[in-house]
Amino acid sequence: MRDRQVSRGARRAREFAAFVAGAAGRLQHAATLLTAEAPDANPRARRLLTLALAHTYAHWDRLHGEDPYDCARQYLATRFARATWHRYGAFGRARPDPRSPLAALTPQERLILVLRLYEGVAEEQAAALLGLPTDRIHTICDRATATLLHPARPTAPRTAGRKVAPS
Repeated sequence: MRDRQVSRGARRAREFAAFVAGAAGRLQHAATLLTAEAPDANPRARRLLTLALAHTYAHWDRLHGEDPYDCARQYLATRFARATWHRYGAFGRARPDPRSPLAALTPQERLILVLRLYEGVAEEQAAALLGLPTDRIHTICDRATATLLHPARPTAPRTAGRKVAPS
């Protein structure tokens, strides 16, 4: 009996290690996009990834044919949304790293854009995951895409409306 448990545990560890070897890079990149941190300095993204992988490992035996990547991605997204909600209130604006390609977006816009465009999650699935109507997901994704494609120009400093008298 003990030998069977040991071999089952070893098999589980090998399967999970293979999963991590294949999926961790993509999940890390998704987490870095979500947190809008610089790729070389991303402690929040690494923490999100660690929590998502730990959650997936804890549920490994209960996946029963489900995609472990989908499980990890869902946990990553919901954990990011929950942490952002509690830290900043209703998807408030954190201070993203200006080197991040998604720095101009709000956390909610980043989350939906990463799920839809980077991860390829359907609008209906994203809506169900986040508890939002499908048309709201569509609108937010469109707005985020427009913000990235057409960034606001920095405003020029305004000068006081003084007229110089001719001398």
